[in-house]
Amino acid sequence: MKDNSRQLEFMEIDLSEEPETAAVPVPDRSTIVQSAHDTMQHRGGILSSEKRFVEEAKQWAEMEGDVSPWVPFMSYWPTYGVMNEAQRKWYMFWRKEVRQGRYPDTDLSYLFVHIYELINGIGWQNPQDGYDQLKQLWVNYRERLPQLNIYMQEWMVDYVLVHQMEMSLSEVMGLSCGYLPAEMLDRELQRILQDNVSDISLNMLQRYYDYDITLSKFYRDGGKEVMEQYIPRVMALVDSYLERTRQVGLLPECDPNDERTMERILFRKAVYDDSIYGRSVSFRYMPIGEQAEFVQMVTRIYRCTENKLRELLGFRGRLRGQTLEPELANLIERYLDKAYAIEQAESVEQPMIRIDTEKLASLQQESEYVRLALTIEDDHPSEVKDEEVNSANVTSNPFDVLEARNEITPTEGSMESEPCAVEIATGAQVESIRLQWDESAEADLDEEWLLFAKELSPQQVQTIHVLLGASPDTELMRLAEQYGTMPTLLLDEINDVAMETIGDLLIDGDRIVPDYIDVFEHVKR
Repeated sequence: MKDNSRQLEFMEIDLSEEPETAAVPVPDRSTIVQSAHDTMQHRGGILSSEKRFVEEAKQWAEMEGDVSPWVPFMSYWPTYGVMNEAQRKWYMFWRKEVRQGRYPDTDLSYLFVHIYELINGIGWQNPQDGYDQLKQLWVNYRERLPQLNIYMQEWMVDYVLVHQMEMSLSEVMGLSCGYLPAEMLDRELQRILQDNVSDISLNMLQRYYDYDITLSKFYRDGGKEVMEQYIPRVMALVDSYLERTRQVGLLPECDPNDERTMERILFRKAVYDDSIYGRSVSFRYMPIGEQAEFVQMVTRIYRCTENKLRELLGFRGRLRGQTLEPELANLIERYLDKAYAIEQAESVEQPMIRIDTEKLASLQQESEYVRLALTIEDDHPSEVKDEEVNSANVTSNPFDVLEARNEITPTEGSMESEPCAVEIATGAQVESIRLQWDESAEADLDEEWLLFAKELSPQQVQTIHVLLGASPDTELMRLAEQYGTMPTLLLDEINDVAMETIGDLLIDGDRIVPDYIDVFEHVKR
C-alpha cells in the first residue's frame, strides 16, 4: 500500500514585530464603487456588475423567504453575489417583513440591497409606490443606522427628479432636516411661490435669510416652534397683499436669461444601471438665493414677525437692523394680533353646556304642532284632529318644520313664487341670506370679493350688515346673543374668511378697515 503521508515542514516566524500589512487602511467605499464600475463594464456579451444585479433582482423580486435567523452582513459593494446562503435567506425574510410594514433590526448592507432594487425600478408598480417604500425605509431605520441619512438625502432627490415628482421635494427636505442642494432649493422655492405660498416652511427659508436665525435666544427658547407655525401664514399674507396692491408677489422678477441649467449625476455610490433612467438628469432653475432684494425682503419679514411674537409672548428684547416698510409691518402685526388672540381664546377651557331636557321636550312638542298645522292633504284639506296632535311623538326633531314646509302643495290660485318664512321655537328665521351688491357695483368687483361673499355664512352676512348700520355696537351684541356666541368671535370668523379669499384682514377692532369700507357702500340690505 502506497504511503501518501508527507512530513510536515514548519517555518519559524518572529512574532515580536507586527507585520506591515496590519497597518493597511480600509479603503473608502466610494473608491471601491468607482473601481467596480470601471472594471465591470460590458466586455463582449458579459454583463456589468450593475446590470447583473438588476437581472438577478428581477428574478427574485417576488420571492418571499421563510423565517430565518439574522446573520451579520457588511460589504462595501453589497449585492446578492457577495451574500452567502444564510445571508440570502435572512435578506428574503427581512424584505418580506419590510414589505408588510414591519422593520426588524438588520445591518446597513441589507438595507442598501433593497434600496438598490427600488432605485432600479424593481419591487414597485408605480413611482409613487417606490417613493413611499424608500421613505419608509429611511424613516424607520434612520435612528438605528444614522449613516443612512448621508446616502438617502441624495438618492431621494435623484428619485424625485427622475420620476418628476416635484411635490415630494419639500417632503425630502423635511426628512433630511432642511437639506436640499442649493440649486434644488431654488427650484422648489420658485415652484411654491408660483403655486401655493402657504406651503413654504421655515426650514426652506432658512437659507435665504441674511443671518443665522438659529443663534437667536428667542429661537432657541421655544420660538422655533412658534415661527414654524406663523411664518408660512405671514408669507402667504404678504404675497397676497403685494399681488393685489402691486400686481407682483414675493417671487422676484428675474430676467429669463438668468435661468440656469444644472446637470446632476444620478444615484452616486449606488449599484445603479444607468441604462434604465440615464447617467444624469438636467433641470433649469432661477438662482433666487442670489437675488439681494429677495433676501432683504424675506429677512425683514422674518424680523418683523419675530419681534411681534416676542411682544405677544412676553419675551424681552427686540431684533434690530433694517425694518420692513410701515405698510407691510402694520399688515403683519394686525394679522398676528388677531390670529394669536383667536388661538388663545380657543385654548381656554369652554364651559360645560347643560341641556334642560324638560324645556327641550316642550320645544319639540311645539314644533310638532307647527308641523301638523302646516300639513295639507292633496285636494282634500281637512282640520287637524285633536287626537292627531295629542298622539304626536314629542321626540321629533324640532327642525321637522322645515321639511314640512317644503312638502306643502300650493292650493289653486296661491302665489307659488312668494316666499314663506316660518319661525320655529328657537327664534331663528329660516331664510337664505347672502351678501349682495347693487348690480352696477357688483360688475366692477374683483373676483376675490365675489369669492369672499360666496364663502360667508348667513350669520357672518348679518354681522357685516350690523357693522354697516347706525348702531353697530348695540346690534352686534344683540346678534351675538341670538347665536349664543361673542361679538369678537363673530368678527374673527369674518377675518378668517377674508384671509382665505382677499388675503387680508377685513375688520380691525370692531369696525371694517377704512381701506375697504368703500367696497361695502353699495351692499344690499
